[in-house]
Amino acid sequence: MKVIDLRCASGHGFEGWFASEDDFLQQNGRGLVECPLCADRSITRLPSAPRLNLSGAREAAPAAPPAGPAADLQADRHGVWMQAVRQLMASTEDVGERFAEEARRIHYGETPQRGIRGQATSDQREALADEGIEVVSIPVPLALKGPVQ
Repeated sequence: MKVIDLRCASGHGFEGWFASEDDFLQQNGRGLVECPLCADRSITRLPSAPRLNLSGAREAAPAAPPAGPAADLQADRHGVWMQAVRQLMASTEDVGERFAEEARRIHYGETPQRGIRGQATSDQREALADEGIEVVSIPVPLALKGPVQ
């Protein structure tokens, strides 16, 4: 198993676990690797030092995580973002690809008011805006689309 330090175009750092270097390159090349915070698929590999466990060598002390106000602020923002997305998902109904149709039905009073989420193309979002129906696009990380651990 190979653990690789990664970063998305938004600057979020995370690790990926892959069977090999080639496995990472193939998955990343096919757009299968995405940031767990913002769902960005523009992923780059960060430089990292390998850990060698030589027989007879003493166990090295674990490296301290980055400290200071900037690291704390970034961790806080990530936690707040994930909590907000979880809350949004828990308090809305997933209508999938029927989002534009269902948003219109709610707007025109054909169905009761409720929070919904789903997928809409840019053309559908533009048409909804032209009708005075406000929608917000929020990227949902794949990690939150399935069971959350």
